[in-house]
Amino acid sequence: MKTILNFRKPFSIMLMVLLFLTATSELVAQEKTSELKDFKLIVEKTDNGIKMKSEKGSAWIDLSFSLNNYRPQAVDEYGMTELKNVSENKDEKLADFLFTITKTENGIELKGIEGTAWTELKFSLVENKQQAIDQFGMTSLN
Repeated sequence: MKTILNFRKPFSIMLMVLLFLTATSELVAQEKTSELKDFKLIVEKTDNGIKMKSEKGSAWIDLSFSLNNYRPQAVDEYGMTELKNVSENKDEKLADFLFTITKTENGIELKGIEGTAWTELKFSLVENKQQAIDQFGMTSLN
């Protein structure tokens, strides 16, 4: 009987620690998504690059740039940028986001760096078709 009691105490402690860690990780995830500001972008793959239109959350309205396949381009709320040279000016009226966008043979790859709930988005997109994205991922065009 004494052997069974020896296993209950460590098991109970491990269970309490596991419950605590689970609860705190959920709180951190909730805090991160509540800090995100709204933005909505329309992405279009063209024959020589990418067109983007901002519907909300950025200082720019339209971006168009030539990209070879698999060459990433960083984009933030102010437009095209370089990862090593991101603007430190922050406007409360704008969403604070930063991601890279890459044209692939079959579609688009995005890597969320700042201001997005997603870290990576990949989707098929044929030339001259559009896909909307926001701080939470892919969304409807409407």
